[in-house]
Amino acid sequence: MGLPLSEYCRPWKLLTLAGGIALLVAGAFYYRAPDWDIPISLIMATLTYVTAPWSLRVILERRWKLWPAMLFVTWFSVDGCYWLYWHYRSPVALHLMRDANLPASLSLYGLCGVLWLYRGNLRELSAGLRQHIDK
Repeated sequence: MGLPLSEYCRPWKLLTLAGGIALLVAGAFYYRAPDWDIPISLIMATLTYVTAPWSLRVILERRWKLWPAMLFVTWFSVDGCYWLYWHYRSPVALHLMRDANLPASLSLYGLCGVLWLYRGNLRELSAGLRQHIDK
């Protein structure tokens, strides 16, 4: 997606990904929604981790030529993989829950894009924020 591999391996990003996955897995047990299980949680979280920062960067940098690709990976991460998984696993759950899943997943996708957009470690982020606040 255009990011160096080192950005995906930053400990703070991996830790927040693990925390998010833990919350999704806990939610799957707690809420017992017909369309919320561990495999789809892992699939969607992984796709979001890989694509959301890139998608947001394409928007922020107004890289117009990449918009079709950005729209596709956003759709696939938010709805396409969900549809594909539940189409084969339980079409009834897909029919019942797809409309409710889309706004929630798109919102989380955007939040994750913002969270993981920064390129750097936490020390650099903290220094940059302090410098910006001190201005």
